[in-house]
Amino acid sequence: MDTFRVGIGFDIHRFVEGPRLVLGGIEIPHAKGLTGHSDADVVLHAVTDALLGAAGLPDIGELFPDTDAAYRGADSRELLRKAMTLIKESGFRPCNVDLIVHAETPKMSPYKKSMAESVARLIDLSPDRVGIKAKTNEGFGDIGAADAIACTAVALLVQTGSGPGS
Repeated sequence: MDTFRVGIGFDIHRFVEGPRLVLGGIEIPHAKGLTGHSDADVVLHAVTDALLGAAGLPDIGELFPDTDAAYRGADSRELLRKAMTLIKESGFRPCNVDLIVHAETPKMSPYKKSMAESVARLIDLSPDRVGIKAKTNEGFGDIGAADAIACTAVALLVQTGSGPGS
């Protein structure tokens, strides 16, 4: 019998002048980028936490702390790859992930397919197993004021039959 595990991830970062905007491992043209210790990719951070949580592993902040200079400016694709190694070693593999990008601006529709393909590549899934939806906050809060972007992610893992989780 298959063993399935579900995890939830969430991340939010503020817009600032200067850095590029990276979401789901792809650069999106925009006047502002997101601030953070790493590249502030809220999509990959939420996906990473959802996958780690489903595997019963420590969260992204514990594995890659913002107090560690080694992760300053880190590429979130690399952090997700490292997390995937731990997940596989724990005896799990992803089945699918589902994401909501919460942003007033930029509009996400033109980038959803590229983001899904990028996430799928990083976690070894078919792009049709990565769902990406975009929602605005209808003007409410930091997201609604276009001061921040957030992402909520849900991940489903299945046990592979090897590793400590077996």
